[in-house]
Amino acid sequence: MLRSNIIGTGSYLPAHTLSNHELSKLVDTNNDWIVERTGICSRHIATEETETTVFMGTKAAQNALEMAGLTADKLDLILVATFTPDYIMPNTACQIQAAIHATNAFCFDINAACSGFLYALQTADAYIRSGIYHSILVVGTETISRTIDWQDRSTCILFGDGAGAAILSASHTEKGFLGFLSGSDGSGGMALQLKNRPIKNPCRPTTKGQPDSFPYLSMNGQEVFQFAVRKIPEMVKSITDQNQLSPEDISHYLLHQANLRIIKSVAKRLSLPEERFPVNLSECGNTSAASIPILLDKCYRNGIIQLGSYILLSGFGGGLTWGSALLKL
Repeated sequence: MLRSNIIGTGSYLPAHTLSNHELSKLVDTNNDWIVERTGICSRHIATEETETTVFMGTKAAQNALEMAGLTADKLDLILVATFTPDYIMPNTACQIQAAIHATNAFCFDINAACSGFLYALQTADAYIRSGIYHSILVVGTETISRTIDWQDRSTCILFGDGAGAAILSASHTEKGFLGFLSGSDGSGGMALQLKNRPIKNPCRPTTKGQPDSFPYLSMNGQEVFQFAVRKIPEMVKSITDQNQLSPEDISHYLLHQANLRIIKSVAKRLSLPEERFPVNLSECGNTSAASIPILLDKCYRNGIIQLGSYILLSGFGGGLTWGSALLKL
């Protein structure tokens, strides 16, 4: 059976970090308050002009290509998951294509917020299973710091910048992705939102009091929390059942790194030890679509996940959206 399999991963994090202590100088908060509620101690912030969404995605892609032993001209497709592109057009994938000289790839972006990387993986897997493409680069890259109101402690404590990438290749072995689950619920979309830049159109009257500045990301944290701790266990049970496995058969769960309380709650609901849930939340914060691939790269490079084991990737985000992927190494 033709499957897609990961043959290389890569990531990039900005050098500059913002600790909770430093953040407390910007907004009314403190280290203990943040750690208790989120598990986050610091986050990476893109401070250099060159550290754009494209730049970070390019670095992660190059690292993934190096691990895979693949040259960029062998790529058939580039998919980029992001909600913080540098440009509305051209898309981020095309800009990364140009940067890495992937002259034979076609490219497009996917915006599903924190679920974006999983949506992109499922899309890549479908192209490979269909036989249309053989080698696909999937990137999650975000500069969320550009969208944050640094006086809003309900959001500014949570997010960081970064990028992660994976190379998927066609495989005729038992290894690779065994299945995916994904879904959306637009009725809950306003729980996590970022409005577009206000329109200035001479043919359209300006709404009285319309802001001229770029709007900020906003979130109903309690609603998102309740959604996540309900939806992730549901997905885990569904995708393991579909593959004649149980949650206990999964070696490691790589969850979207949004909040440590969510991860602990999911582990408890599944009656699994927290050791099966690797985290990098403490030093990275929530990097949205980059969250899972950054963690995946860390797990590959540090030997946390082993050949022959099952791992499950699972995330949730704005939309509302959710997705899971079951992988046999």
